[in-house]
Amino acid sequence: MENNERYFISITYNDGAKAYSFGTTDSTLNIGDFVLVESSQGTAVAKVVSAPQSYEKYSSNLELKEILRRATDHEINIHQENIRDAEIALAFCQKQIEKLNLKMNLLSAEYTFDRTKINITYAAEERVDFRELVKILGSHLKTRVELRQIGSRDRAKLVGGLGACGFPLCCNTFLNEFDGISINRAKNQMLTLNIPKLSGHCGKLLCCLKFEDDYYTEAKKEFPNIGAKFTKNNVIHRVSSFNMINRMVRLDFEGGFLMVSLDDLNKDYKRHHEKK
Repeated sequence: MENNERYFISITYNDGAKAYSFGTTDSTLNIGDFVLVESSQGTAVAKVVSAPQSYEKYSSNLELKEILRRATDHEINIHQENIRDAEIALAFCQKQIEKLNLKMNLLSAEYTFDRTKINITYAAEERVDFRELVKILGSHLKTRVELRQIGSRDRAKLVGGLGACGFPLCCNTFLNEFDGISINRAKNQMLTLNIPKLSGHCGKLLCCLKFEDDYYTEAKKEFPNIGAKFTKNNVIHRVSSFNMINRMVRLDFEGGFLMVSLDDLNKDYKRHHEKK
């Protein structure tokens, strides 16, 4: 009996690359399977990186493209051969860059499935005149060559590494969007504004400032404002700081200070309202 129930899954074109959602009626797809999809570069082989989920759980406003079908063994072999040949092409490109004395840092190369084009990604401090390089590559590789310069964040995503936390970089594992990372998020999270310590491998502000920000915004609602005053045993205490992780509040009073838990503050202290 034909299954008409619709699902959505996540696929990626390269390991560690951005994941995209596609629709399917095949509930038997597993993580690691290869499928054929229609991408902006034409027909492509992609790897499944999430199990099928009911379409009812799909929350994005973006329309889902449908997976064409499972990839055949022959198509998977072509895909893997393209990956190997792209590495060879990247090595050849590096030699030509050295001969032409171009200031480019090659990062990756990728053939389209039908090999009508190869996309080569690089990083550079300044604009590069690569017209001669494109002529040499096109003549040698017998296909259209597209060179694309990327920024420092995308470079860190491609290269990878370990963050200050000791774990692989977020951008290299699961984080795909870099918009909206500003110093205001550090202020919202009550961090010391030390730019070097708040910067990642790319030299930009840490990505975790973005995806942790909503937690801090919600958690702060439980705490009193800095400067709020409370009384206990007729002694006025002023909130000078608090730690949202361990839920501790610092109270200053004449002659000293003390640290109390947020629960104890709410239970043992009374809000002090000054007369105006």
